[in-house]
Amino acid sequence: MKRASGKSTCPVNFGLETFGDPWSLLVIRDVVYFGKHTFNEFLASDEAISPSVLTARLDALTSAGILRRSPDPADGRRVRYDLTERGLGLIPTMVEIAEWGATHDPGTGAPADWIALVRDNKPEMLRRYTETVRRGGSVFVGEDSVAAQVQAAQV
Repeated sequence: MKRASGKSTCPVNFGLETFGDPWSLLVIRDVVYFGKHTFNEFLASDEAISPSVLTARLDALTSAGILRRSPDPADGRRVRYDLTERGLGLIPTMVEIAEWGATHDPGTGAPADWIALVRDNKPEMLRRYTETVRRGGSVFVGEDSVAAQVQAAQV
């Protein structure tokens, strides 16, 4: 991301300028946690992002090198979005935000046992999250999801 002259050189400011708006973080969340990769999958999220805002956020995240855009292997007419290595580097941040939100939101939908598992095994869980998402998987959705891996290891 190119800085305008006179802008702060603070790393927190740079992060916020790059991915700090709520819609960008929710797109990243949808890739990491729910295995969403296409425009229509993102559009169907509970937060009800408008198509024009979603288009702008996908373009900005792609320009910032956080998302990679490619033809969907299942349907070449669609575009697929995946995290780049730079985007995968945001997984620890997403985990910390999720942990903070689950701790402080009395109405959280996050299962307490999952939050405790991640908190108690953070380095291992971050490794699993990153490797699984790098392969195109997610935390909660799919046969190779992190949740499925953890469940298989407990059997």
